[in-house]
Amino acid sequence: MNVRFSERELKDLLIAWLALGLAFAIFINYDMVQGLLAGRPPNPTAVLGALAVSLFTAGIGFLLHELAHKVVAVRFGQIAEFRADYNMLFLAVISALAGFLFAAPGAVHHRGRITERENGLIALAGPVTNVVLALVFVVPLVVAWFGLFGGLLFELAALGVSINLLLAGFNMIPFGPLDGKKVLAWSKPVYAVVAAPMLLLGVFVLLAGVPGL
Repeated sequence: MNVRFSERELKDLLIAWLALGLAFAIFINYDMVQGLLAGRPPNPTAVLGALAVSLFTAGIGFLLHELAHKVVAVRFGQIAEFRADYNMLFLAVISALAGFLFAAPGAVHHRGRITERENGLIALAGPVTNVVLALVFVVPLVVAWFGLFGGLLFELAALGVSINLLLAGFNMIPFGPLDGKKVLAWSKPVYAVVAAPMLLLGVFVLLAGVPGL
């Protein structure tokens, strides 16, 4: 398997990563925006720290989600490249400034002969990657929770778990261009087994006040 990236694809991935990192940083730290509007500029160090945390959690979650789609597509003999949607990236930042977040940064487009099963597996690869990342972030979260470390490590771990579960759950909604619709079209039993836990965990993050969001 030979996974290659064009210059345009690398540029799109970088811009989407930075834009999403900025959007999530604004949304998660909206008190900074409110303070700025009230004439209280935030501490530059705090702003850079918030952006770094967002890039490392939401940004990495997005990048690996899209790369998982690409790797599996190439594995099935597809020509696959990520393309950023610049209008939607702009909307993500603007919506975050307005106090809510709508993020649809782009997608991996692939072409070539493919079966419905292969198309479903390509779609499933992204959300599954986010669940794996959430589990990875659980380790430092548990360590920080027991007081061995704290501060930035706890914030990174909590956001890493929360955002990756949200990304997995959101993308498994069987609607429009989301991954869930393709998985459901391939196999209803697979969708039922895989999507239900992801959707429930995503809702849990939204409603139960998981640390970090």
